[in-house]
Order: sequence, then C-alpha cells, then structure tokens
Amino acid sequence: MNRILVIGAKGMLGKDLIPELQSSFPDGEVLGWDIDEIDIRKERETIREIVRARPSIVINVAGYTDVDGCESNEREAFAANADGMKHIALGASQCRAKAVYLSTDYVFDGKKGIPYLEDDPPNPLSVYGHSKWKGEQYTLQLAENGLIIRTQWLYGLHGKNFVMAILRQAKEREVLSIVNDQIGSPTYTVDLSRAIALLIRKKARGIYHVTNRDFCSWYEFGQAILNLSEIKHVQVLPITSKELNRKAVRPSYSVLNTDKFKQEVGIELRTWSEALKDFLSHIQRTEALV
Repeated sequence: MNRILVIGAKGMLGKDLIPELQSSFPDGEVLGWDIDEIDIRKERETIREIVRARPSIVINVAGYTDVDGCESNEREAFAANADGMKHIALGASQCRAKAVYLSTDYVFDGKKGIPYLEDDPPNPLSVYGHSKWKGEQYTLQLAENGLIIRTQWLYGLHGKNFVMAILRQAKEREVLSIVNDQIGSPTYTVDLSRAIALLIRKKARGIYHVTNRDFCSWYEFGQAILNLSEIKHVQVLPITSKELNRKAVRPSYSVLNTDKFKQEVGIELRTWSEALKDFLSHIQRTEALV
C-alpha cells in the first residue's frame, strides 16, 4: 500500500493537494504534516519522524515563501528551503521513499527571453531563489528517486495570494498600481495538485515544469481578475518593478516550458485565464452560501 506523506499540509497548496491525492490513490494512505508535527529545519527530528512513518512517497510543499522577507532573513530562508529539503531527502532515502520537492521559477534570472526548459542553467537573483535552488540540488544528490516540480505565481482558496489581494484592495481603493514588466504563468493550486498526482502515478523523476498554460504580466493578470469579477470602478495603472522598489529582485521573464510534463502525462493544464475564471466562480458561490 502506498503511504504518501505531505509536509506543509496546512499551506495553500497542501490543503488542495491532500484531497487530490486521496482521490487519486484511493487504496493508499495520505498523511498531512505541518510545523506542529515536524520541524524540517531540525535534521535528527526530521529524519526520525519520516523513518517512523515509513512512507513510500514524501512530498515537501513547506517552505519560507516570503520572497522579500528572505532578503532580510537569509539564514532562515536557507534553513527552511534548502536544509529542510536536505533533511527530508535524507529521511526519505533511509525509507527508500520517493522525495518530491516543489520549486520555483525564481531559480532563473529571467534574461533568456523564451520559456525556460528544465535543463537550462539556474541563475537566481534573490535569496529566495538561491535557497530553492539549493533545495533542488539536495533533492537530486540525496534522494534515490527525486522529483522536482518547478511552478510559479500560485493562487488558491486557502492562503494569501495575488488574486485575493487584488479583490481585497478593490474594496478599499479606486486606483491600483501593478507591475507590467514581469511575465509569468499564473497557476491555480487545484490544477497543480492534479499535475503532481499525475507525475507521481507516472513514477516521474528528475525536474519538471508545471504551470497553467499561456502567460501574462502581473498587470494583465490584475486586469483579468477585476474584469472577470465585474469590478468596474477600479482603475489599474501599469508601473515598473523599479517603481515598486521591492527588496528582492524578480526575474522579468520567467515563463516555464511545460512540454516535458505534457509528454510524460499525456495532457497539459488549462490556460491561466480558464483556471482563474473557475477560481473566481468558486469564490462567488462560496460567498453566496455565507
């Protein structure tokens, strides 16, 4: 029987991933752990608890994801995103379990100008990107059957994200300023969860890029959120990343090529606009029931 351990179960992705895995592997057992059950920054504790659970698959969706916060807290960023995955990979290796690591487009510098392939050399611009890249290296070096899934621009029902921030700000302001010089693919956690389950079922290993199809700027994404929500009173102004003046440097064009994923599982994810429409419809239905 497959026993799948999800670490980071209470996060935005974890809360969608667990029910998807339960549905995809009905004959298996899915365990969901978070900081209350395991502190991945502690090597001995992490290895001990993983070995005790005896999983066949360990999926790490935990981490320090505050990109700007990582710039001020480099030690904490590497402890969670790099060393944490090292400890998980060591524990998984002792169980001969598959180790799955969720990584990011921020391992790239955004200068390529066309979608990044899995074997393009990383060159992160931020502490966050560096810490995630180090986590990738540990996964490949220490796990016998490692799987790295790079994704980007996540949003979902269960955590802080760009879509919910725009909807909240639209209730408070009449003008929003959004950067228009960063390009990527918004990705719905429900769709990503299905993709993760498919890759596990296919026994995939190595690096895969997984996002919703097509790409846009944050500015275009923000406009789409307001238009699909029929919010007409808010004006959206494009600004540059330099004007926004964030601590961490973001890649300007970090679109990920997902052809390898499509070839592996036989399908591709729907477009980001289709996924966004579905997400917003779900929010509206949920609010109508309250």
